[in-house]
Amino acid sequence: MKSILLCVTTVAAMLAASSGWAGDPKNGLRIAQRWCAECHLVTPDQTRAKTDVMPFASVALRKTAQEISDFLTDPHPKMPNMGLSRAEIADIAAYIKTLGSAPADPVPNGTEQKPIDPPKSG
Repeated sequence: MKSILLCVTTVAAMLAASSGWAGDPKNGLRIAQRWCAECHLVTPDQTRAKTDVMPFASVALRKTAQEISDFLTDPHPKMPNMGLSRAEIADIAAYIKTLGSAPADPVPNGTEQKPIDPPKSG
C-alpha cells in the first residue's frame, strides 16, 4: 500500500512540475513583439503587418499550444532563425493562446492587415 501511495505522489509531483512548461504569456508577448511583429499582427492594437501572414489571433483559434510550439521548433523558410529556447517557444505559444477569443478572419492577399475593431454596442 505504501508503494502505491508513493508512486501516486511521485506521479502527481511530476505532473505539477511539468505544468511549468505551460509558458509565460507576458514573456511570450515581449518575445513576439521583438521577433514577430514585423510580419504578424501580434497584438489587437497593432496597425501594420505583412499581408500574407496570419494574425496571431487567427493562429490562436486554429492551433493548439502544442501545434504552435511544434511549428516554432521547426519554422518555415520565410521565418528568421530566432534560436528560441524551448521555454521561449512555450512562452510565445502561451501568449498566442491568450488571443483565442478574438475574432480571426483571414486577411485576403494584397490588402494591408488592420486591427479588428471591437463590436459596437448599441
